[in-house]
Amino acid sequence: MADLFYAGDLYASFSFVLDSLHRSPVANVRLPIGGSTPWESTAATLEEFQVQVVAGTPTTLCALAERLVGADRTLPDVELLFFGGECLFGDQLPLLHDAFPNAEPRSLGYASVDAGLLGEAVPGGDPRVHRAFTPHTVVEIVCDDTDDPIDGNGVPGRLVVTDLRRRLMPVLRYPAGDRAEWVDRDSGVFRILGRAEEGVRVGPVSLFTEDVHGVVTAADTRGEVTGLQLVVRRVDGRDGLVLRLAVTDPAKASAALEGSIVAAVLAERPFYASAIASGHVNPIGVEWVRHQDLAVNTRSGKLIRVVDERPHS
Repeated sequence: MADLFYAGDLYASFSFVLDSLHRSPVANVRLPIGGSTPWESTAATLEEFQVQVVAGTPTTLCALAERLVGADRTLPDVELLFFGGECLFGDQLPLLHDAFPNAEPRSLGYASVDAGLLGEAVPGGDPRVHRAFTPHTVVEIVCDDTDDPIDGNGVPGRLVVTDLRRRLMPVLRYPAGDRAEWVDRDSGVFRILGRAEEGVRVGPVSLFTEDVHGVVTAADTRGEVTGLQLVVRRVDGRDGLVLRLAVTDPAKASAALEGSIVAAVLAERPFYASAIASGHVNPIGVEWVRHQDLAVNTRSGKLIRVVDERPHS
């Protein structure tokens, strides 16, 4: 198994994955490649060792996949793509399939450095679904406004966790930083919906990444978009939203698709259209890029969903 996670600077996934594999009852060969290795070297190692399992963040896996597809190469020996650290969205699956035609994407598990293990992956068609590690941890989904626990299925809220094993530094209702909903409350099964703080204010208009992501996915009927960032810029004294969309070849991006996406976002958030008409915000723009050009966290390599380019001085 090739470990493409990141190490150091208080980011634990690289070491955690290697240690977990070392303790696994299934015999395995571990290749500690890391997430910062040049893609050519990573691809050569995967080919040379005929690696069957690759683990990394979705951003790292998609960036490698885009490089492979661009070089007209595939890695057919890979059977499993284990991801962690971020949600894997449906619009990323075609790109991964093009580069790893025989691989199945699966969650490696749900955890954080601060709160430890939060949930184990549940087999099925939705890789966002996990089951709480009971009785060691208590997972709660709480209301955004009142912090009251949500008991009903399908109601989004913020995920908090209590670790019943830690004594030296107790972890009590620790905010994991994600939004989630119960799939089966009685069985402790929940679906991760995305980062809780991934929203942005553009002038008077509030937008959430998850909502915009859903709109773009619905408008992109041919599955051309493989990544999305919300970019906020200030021009001529007004805020404006730019949708930074990753595709295989930005030079061939469809004007019709751009128009459909912008129209769909405005239909979903009519307040933005009103704000444009009132001169409070700039019109929505679209910026076509390759997946490798999306901004990522320099420490963890995770995709940054919201990029605020407004001056703050």
